[in-house]
Amino acid sequence: MRISERVKQISPSMTLAVTSKAKQLKAQGVDVVGFGAGEPDFDTPDEIKEAAKRAIDEGFTKYTPSAGIPELRKAICEKFKTDNGLDYPPEQILVSCGAKHSIYNSVQTLVNPGDEVIIQAPYWVSYPEFVKAAGGKCVYIETGVEQEFKMTSDQVHDAITNRTALCIINSPSNPTGAVYNADELTAIMDVLIDHGISVISDEIYEKILYDGLRHACVPALQPEFKDSTILVNGVSKTYSMTGWRIGYLAAPREIVAAMERLQDHSTSNPTSISQKAALAALRGDQLAAAKMVKAFDERRQYIVKALNEIPGVRCPMPKGAFYVFPDVSGIYGKKLGGGKTVNGSLELTDYLLDKARVAVVPGIAFGNDRCIRLSYATSLEAIKEGITRMAEALKA
Repeated sequence: MRISERVKQISPSMTLAVTSKAKQLKAQGVDVVGFGAGEPDFDTPDEIKEAAKRAIDEGFTKYTPSAGIPELRKAICEKFKTDNGLDYPPEQILVSCGAKHSIYNSVQTLVNPGDEVIIQAPYWVSYPEFVKAAGGKCVYIETGVEQEFKMTSDQVHDAITNRTALCIINSPSNPTGAVYNADELTAIMDVLIDHGISVISDEIYEKILYDGLRHACVPALQPEFKDSTILVNGVSKTYSMTGWRIGYLAAPREIVAAMERLQDHSTSNPTSISQKAALAALRGDQLAAAKMVKAFDERRQYIVKALNEIPGVRCPMPKGAFYVFPDVSGIYGKKLGGGKTVNGSLELTDYLLDKARVAVVPGIAFGNDRCIRLSYATSLEAIKEGITRMAEALKA
């Protein structure tokens, strides 16, 4: 058989690969501390699980409308109104098989072969692959520790050409934990709107913020932003429901209708049982997220301090999500344990897994080879053990 050139261009997910490798080693009895997972380590709240059980017992196991059951789409509208001050009718909501699927549908709908898509680097690993799958070209805006891993409106302006069709914004950010404020986002959006460029705003980490920060929702900043923005969110991170695979988006009617046609012929509806669970999540007790964030904050404070005590490591304090993205380039070229020298993030992650039995994700997967990503969505005890191992292995 012949594989299409389009699919040949798509790279495997390094985040999933690292997590899988760590799990395989653990299954073999190897004591591995894993910092790769992009999911909360808390269980899904009981009331959400009970809603899923009721759905099964009541026989809610058949096809549903491709765009999602009406009551869930209505609940999503209520969420956007309550949390973000946005008015959307259900016809402007599409429920998909995770926020990843929502973004994939969006890129497929908005990008033609040869179109350019502006993506901030560091970026979530799947954004470039979605663009490749649509035949588009990625235009990266480089950011770093010095600018808190956030692109500026001037950088966006300079990246625009007559082929630019789309810009993807992610705040709070995976992999850096960077958070844009309202003024920063407004300045960027003003540039994009002036040039008639559509925006995907990935806000899946909306509820995971620290230090009293308030979330800045892109289409809620100015009335004119709403018609140019696809707003993506989901239940995965807020309610610890990653495996349930429910994401959703809000967009202009004609865009949602187009994506619904695409979903009709790809996945059809998201899982019926998971939709009932998501409905219970959105309309139920909202305190679970706050409890998670409190635990994440304690871990955040510890891991940043501990990483910054390792010579050659510079770790900024993330303001959202549950990742740190330390600059480890100060270690490159130095002889480490066993006389080993590393000169890039991929070499370093291989060394840490082999030498310290610690699994992290190389920054090159996110477009920045100077850094590595660690998820602190794991116990404080595991974090302490993992960073201790890293510090020992990284002694020059």
